[in-house]
This record gives sequence, structure tokens and C-alpha cells, in this order.
Amino acid sequence: MHQEIINKAEQLKKEIAEHEYKYYVLAEPAISDYEFDMLVKELEKLESEYPALITPDSPTRRIGKDLIKDSKQLPHRYPMLSLSNIYTREELYEFDRRAKELLGSSGDIEYVVEYKIDGASVNLLYEAGKLTYALSRGDGTIGEDITHNIKTLRSLPLKLRNYTGKEDFLKSFEVRGEVYMEIADFRKLNEEREEAGEKLFANPRNATAGTIKLQNPAVVAGRPLKIFVYSLLSDTLKLQTHYENLILLKELGFRVNRGYTLCRNIQEAMETCDRLEAERDALAYEVDGAVVKVNSIPFQKELGNIAKAPRWAVAYKFKAKQTTTKILGITWQVGRTGTLTPVAELDPVFLAGSTISRATLHNLDEIRRKDIRTGDTVFIEKGGDVIPKVVSVVLSERADTSLPEAHPANCPECGSRLYHPENEVSFYCPNSECPAQIRGRLEHFASRVAMDIEGLGEALIDLFVTRGYLEHIQDIYSLQTHRDELIRIDRLGKKSIENLLAAIEKSKSNPFHKVLFALGIRLVGAGVAKKLAEHFGDIDKLIAAEEEELNSVFEIGPGISSSIIRYFSEEKNRLMIEALKAAGLNFTSVKKTSDVPADNFFYNKAFVLTGTLSSFTREEAKARIEKLGGKVVSSLSKKTDYLVVGESPGSKLAKAKELKVEILDEDGFIKLIGKPL
Repeated sequence: MHQEIINKAEQLKKEIAEHEYKYYVLAEPAISDYEFDMLVKELEKLESEYPALITPDSPTRRIGKDLIKDSKQLPHRYPMLSLSNIYTREELYEFDRRAKELLGSSGDIEYVVEYKIDGASVNLLYEAGKLTYALSRGDGTIGEDITHNIKTLRSLPLKLRNYTGKEDFLKSFEVRGEVYMEIADFRKLNEEREEAGEKLFANPRNATAGTIKLQNPAVVAGRPLKIFVYSLLSDTLKLQTHYENLILLKELGFRVNRGYTLCRNIQEAMETCDRLEAERDALAYEVDGAVVKVNSIPFQKELGNIAKAPRWAVAYKFKAKQTTTKILGITWQVGRTGTLTPVAELDPVFLAGSTISRATLHNLDEIRRKDIRTGDTVFIEKGGDVIPKVVSVVLSERADTSLPEAHPANCPECGSRLYHPENEVSFYCPNSECPAQIRGRLEHFASRVAMDIEGLGEALIDLFVTRGYLEHIQDIYSLQTHRDELIRIDRLGKKSIENLLAAIEKSKSNPFHKVLFALGIRLVGAGVAKKLAEHFGDIDKLIAAEEEELNSVFEIGPGISSSIIRYFSEEKNRLMIEALKAAGLNFTSVKKTSDVPADNFFYNKAFVLTGTLSSFTREEAKARIEKLGGKVVSSLSKKTDYLVVGESPGSKLAKAKELKVEILDEDGFIKLIGKPL
């Protein structure tokens, strides 16, 4: 291969990348679409004749030709935390007050305020100036590999601009971003799907989230996805402010939303939030609020995180958008715990990025309080721009023949007589074998956030329950015995059933905490399930645990403990767990190997932290204790070994003295654990 051919290919790659940047990032195209296509075709021809010219960052490699059969899951280098939501000016000022208190500062704190884009969060790893992989958010710790799909986004650089001179401090770094779909593009996509007889997407965010996980990158490339990036994370980069990071991201060729503003104090941050909210209706894409971030990166590190969210940033949610429509009828849905929920069936109306045809009415008290009736014209809004709800009735448009809504006496699904517990607003179906409850439990168990059984969605579960193949959760793992019958069901067929059975088999490899969450124990969410799995190690120890031991687990309170004990006291639940064990599901945690010797002072000792430590954040102290073999629990009991006391300790100090638990002040704690890093 002649050097002039190599040079020509490199020149074409640079030209194409430059024009992609001008068109997709700057929105300032310098050549026509035809001229751009001719450049790409010329490069494709060269690479076809000389395959050695093909590199992973070539513009021609954006769209893979192969289907992605099995998506890998990979850990995030830095956790992808959620943001705490706030809704009022008072809450924003309280956020500022807490930050100052934790930092021990009385002066103003600088903030950066940005739009909160309503899309799908992604994590991008760049090494040596090139995109290495892209992950979905997942559970915040582990994400799904979506590299092939993200590479189709022409607004994202495969190779960084202006990288020369930055190699030493940007060898490897992560970029966080939000993939989204503009409103006009979303509507056009739905129109095309309707013409093709395909199921419509609910809103731009759902369309985006579903698209980036498809197995065919060619389909993804045909969808109108775009990306804004908002964060840069690196161990080698030592910038001092988030604002500088945003400027660097733009310099490297990333698409950063222009709405970000540097604010000298919380008052300016509040004014910026008001301005962004006033301007949101003019945007081409959906936003559901503003993100307020402490600008100083050293301050961010000092403030640290709580379990699921950073202390240095919050999402200031905008007021919900409203419109009017008519209630066509009120139906009653039965949930997986038997709770009846009224739902308003609406004359479809487009609001905040999606067509709304149903809205929750919560319960009968809510219906009576707002006097909602069939036939009414009502104001509806999307709470937090997500969940539709009825706000109020337009009484001037109500018909004279209108009648108040009556609550059904019997379950609309199974006909069982409903019961209404004293001091509760909800009505319940007492029949745990009610088809609606069975479907709800099965849908939760098979969902992506639980056992992630691909293909076993709402429609298929409904079909299998109706035909008697599924009555209990454990029946999922007996479906293979009905393989030949299932294949003969209209519109299913051999391929889809084999894929489903493979997904069911694959689900058996899920870790214990996922299985525990999938059981659907009331109040046991994904985070609680993980803590319980880590603490007890296996299901049998959890089942045998008494309330005091459950309460001693970090962040597990009496309400959760009572719910767990109630669940395991029911024989049918214990029998189900035995059946799932027999099917091969994982009810034991894989213990992490530890090089901490058993004679270490901290080994297997239980610590409770209270008050504010001046040398550590709560998370840093917890991490140090656990690294040395100890454990941190949330509640004091006779089994607690030490209470570590900072400033303003509260009631735990008195209780520790009462229980004769040994007390360590911060100086004593530092002597044991070592000085802060």
C-alpha cells in the first residue's frame, strides 16, 4: 500500500469527522448532504480495497453490520448516582444551607445550573483519545454495554478533537451524558410506526431508552437520537471546577447543552432556575427541571454522597405542564398486592412529550375530594413531567345528569368481595390467587430491574396466565416442560419460545440480591435487597432473622423489618422459595475474598456513626471501617460494639450509654483507624 493512499484515507477521516462536528454539534454545516455523502463513499471505497486502512474510530465504523446477540454488563468506574429532587425555592435554599454547614463555611458557594434533559443516561469511556465503550446507567454500579449503538450517534466524537498536548492528563476518563430525542423527531417516528402498523412509543424518553438497548445497530442508526454531555470524571485530571470541565468537554468536541450558567451564589442559582423554566417551552426537546451543582470539585469531594445521591447536586423540578381533556370513564385496576387503584380513561391529548390517554386517580377519597366524575372536563398534568394525574374539574362544563363515582363492591378481576381496612384509604382484593395479582407479581419478577427475563412482558404473561401455564412465580421455571405446546400458540412460534426459554435459563445466574428484590416483598426495593443480601449472606439466615437483627442492618427500619417478617411468616411464600431453590435460582451471596486477618481489631465488629465528623464524611468513615473488616449498622442494639460520635450526636449517644455500648469520640476513632487520606 502506497503512503499516498494511507495519507488520503487519513485526510478523508479528518474531513468527515470535522463536517460531522460542524453539522451535529455546532449545527453549522459547511457542505451539502450530497457532498458529505460523497466523502463517506470515497472513504468506504478505499477501505473496501485496502482493509488494513479500517480503524475502530473510522467514520465508516459508526454502524455495525452484525446483530448484538448477548449484551455484556460492565462496572462503572465511578457510580452513576441519582439526583435528589426538590420542588420549591425553600428546598433550594435549604440545600445551600446544608452544604455550607457540612463545609463549615459561611461564605457564598458557587453553583453551575444546567437543564435536566429528559432522556437516557449513558457513561462513556475514552482512552488515548478514542471511545472505548459506552454503558447504560443500569443499577448505577453496573451498566449494559451499548457501545455499538452509541457509536451510531454522529453528535458524539469517536476520536477527540484538540487532543494533542492533553495526552498525559487525559489518558483515560469517563464522560456522562444524556441521549434524547427531539419532540418533532419523536412525533415523526411515531407517525411512521403507525403507518407501518407498529406499536407507538409512549414518549421521547421511553423511545430513547428502548432504542439504545436494541440488538441491531442499523435500526438504532435510523432513529433520530442525539446526545448532550454534562460531566467529565478522571483520576488524572485535576481541574478545580465543574464549569472548567464543561468548557474542556466542548473543546474536545463534545456536545454540551448551551443552557448552563455559572452562578456566584444560591440567589443567582434560583434566578437561573426561574429563567430556564420560563424558556423551556421554546426548546426542541423535553426537560423536566434544572440541575444545580456545587461548582468547586474539591467541595464536591468533601460533601460526598448519601446512599443513592450526591450531596453536592440536586434536581430542581419545574412545575408540571397542564392541559384539559374529557374523562371517558373510570376503571379499577388490581395491583400485585391486591390494592385497587382507580384510573381515569381520557380522551387522548398530547402533553409534555407524550399522548396521554389514562391518568391515576389514586383512591376513592381522592375522587370524592376533587369530585371527579365520568364525562367531566378536567385539567391534567404530568407530575414531575412523568406521571399523568387529574388536577381539577372544570365544573362549568359538567352535565346536569352527572352522578358521583361509586366504589365497586367486588374485585373487577376475580369477583371476590373487597375489604377496606380500618384507618386506610385503599380497598383490597383478599384473594391472593386473583389473576390480576398473579400477573402483577409475575411482571415485577420478570422485569428488567428484577430478574430481567427478556421477552416475558405484560402481553405474554397475560396470555400464559389466561391459558393456565402461569399461576405462581415458580411456574416460570417449568415453562420448558410445555415447550411444544407453547410453540403451537398463534403468533409465537419456535424461535420466540426458544429465545424466551433461554432468557429464563439465563436468569438463574442473577445474584441473590436481584432474586430477593424480584420476590416483591413490600418495602424491599433494589437498594434494601442489596443491603440485606450483603448482611445475611443467604435466604435461610434472612428468614430466621428476628426484628432486632433486621433493624441493626444499616438503613433498615422497623417498617421494613415488619414487612419482611410478615412475608416470610406465610407458608406459601416459603414454599415458593423452596421451589425456586430447586429450580436453581441463587439464594446465597458470593462472599468477597478479604485479606483482612481475623485478629484485626475491626474484624466483624459492628459500628454505629452519629453526628458530624470533621475529618471524614460519613461515607468515608464507613468505607474505612469496612475495608478493615468491620461493619457499619444504622440502629443501636446490645450487639453494637462501638458508637462513633461526632458533633451534634442526637439521641443515639444517650441510648448507647443506656445499652452500655462503648463510645468513641473522633480523636479516639482516628487513633484506631488512622488519619484521613
